[in-house]
Amino acid sequence: MTSTRNDVAFVDASIVRTWLNDKAEIALLDVREAGQFGEGHPFFAIPLPYSRLEIDAPRLVPKPGTRIVLLDDGEHADNEGIAVLAARRLRALGYTKVSILRDGARGWQAAGYTLFKGVNLPSKTFGELVEHAYGTPHLSPEELAVLIEEGRAHVLFDGRTLDEHRKMTIPGAIPVPNGELAYRIGTLVANPATPIVIHCAGRTRSIIGAQTLRNLGVPNPVIALENGTQGWALAGLKLEHGSERRYPEGLNEAAVADAQTRAAKLAARFHVATLDASAAQEWLADPNRTTFLIDVRTPEEFAHDGLPSAVHAPGGQLVQATDQTIGVRRARVLLVDYDGVRAPVIATWLVQLGFEAALIDAPNATTLHLARQIASAQSSLPLLDTAALREAATGHVLLLDLRSSAAYRREHAAGAHWSIRPQLAKTLAALKAAPGDTLLLFAHEPAIADIAATDLRELGFTSLYLAANGIHTWKKAGLPLASTPDVPADAARIDYLFFVHDRHDGNLDAARQYLDWETGLIAQCAPDELAVFRIDAPATESPSQ
Repeated sequence: MTSTRNDVAFVDASIVRTWLNDKAEIALLDVREAGQFGEGHPFFAIPLPYSRLEIDAPRLVPKPGTRIVLLDDGEHADNEGIAVLAARRLRALGYTKVSILRDGARGWQAAGYTLFKGVNLPSKTFGELVEHAYGTPHLSPEELAVLIEEGRAHVLFDGRTLDEHRKMTIPGAIPVPNGELAYRIGTLVANPATPIVIHCAGRTRSIIGAQTLRNLGVPNPVIALENGTQGWALAGLKLEHGSERRYPEGLNEAAVADAQTRAAKLAARFHVATLDASAAQEWLADPNRTTFLIDVRTPEEFAHDGLPSAVHAPGGQLVQATDQTIGVRRARVLLVDYDGVRAPVIATWLVQLGFEAALIDAPNATTLHLARQIASAQSSLPLLDTAALREAATGHVLLLDLRSSAAYRREHAAGAHWSIRPQLAKTLAALKAAPGDTLLLFAHEPAIADIAATDLRELGFTSLYLAANGIHTWKKAGLPLASTPDVPADAARIDYLFFVHDRHDGNLDAARQYLDWETGLIAQCAPDELAVFRIDAPATESPSQ
């Protein structure tokens, strides 16, 4: 059933499920915060927290006419929930087809549909399916430890981002993000007999990294480390912290040429086409389809010469977290090909993830015109520099910290109160704040405070200021700081998913729980959720055994 109240359309879960399975594009957007989203959401839900709504919506859903369904926790009456506020904000941006899942996540569950814990559900499930379909070989942490201790020949790669690698890694691992593996493997491993082991923090990137090289047909034995750094810690083995290693920038030209040949063969196997400029422009201009133009190279390369119209998503992370880049179900993906290796290989994974994907050579991509359909949020708050902050600190000013709850706990301006956009009204009511009060905001980025200011003005607060460089400006002014390890309380931290993060902080029970969750994903899925994937494992595996 569909009904409309105060110009907001509410749709039953059964209808939304039907929409997810029809042939038209749809964006199912969960507007709750990260901690709430991770505790339970529909399989195809895209995380778009209300605290970042106007910032991320244009990137995730670039066309204003896209069919959009919003969901929140369903705890409030139809006209009071965060989804209603989000619908108003999206309509103000120019979106024209916005409706709300009646009763939110609760309504979804009440209809008999599964709410999934965790994040990046499609990609995580895909990794488990890939291991089953391809028979990706793995070795246990104990087996790897023996191999290292005995000094047997091998190369160990960490397939995650450099930041994740620095936090913790298997001792001696070289960080090579999955998106770079196919491009650099011949340079990094010259001996075709040397075994290659890929690890991540859990399972997905170990599996996808290893299977990438196997699909490419590299001659080396390629193996995934079972359960990654978490499995290593659970085996009682010591992790390395603070590694500053990184892969060498130089490339062996002959090795790259070999990788290009292998990548072209792999792309042909999955029918990945390379569009000319005219065909690519038709994709981008199609009023009835969404096309994401994506550059999968490193952040440094994209910063150097990336196209302004392209979205940047390093290839390994794109496969790992498609829902953080591609917000529209059944959208098309066009990858810019700079080197003949990275984009073609990533495209083969996107095809198996269920996307219609193609390539465009970089020179042709420079001729494309991608009109911006939805304008991004613009800065509007007056900024206070060091001197102004000192003056403000002596008067009657209410300090609101909109940074992450973790950052607030570590350090914040003395007297500042933590809040987040969905809870602003509740926070200000608890503080007995009056509309005439002056509010000084702290944020990780100005846009976070700017969009929160939209809500604050609706609440009657018009005297709003932003610390120019956040907490750093406050520090520079020599003003007092405070740390509150237990405030906000865990129950109030809706921006933080303990289930995901605690496993990286030495909590072995959390690691066990996470790995059980990951290996149990396939069993939780309904047939229509698994039907999106198009995994094509050959009957005869690649030479890398």
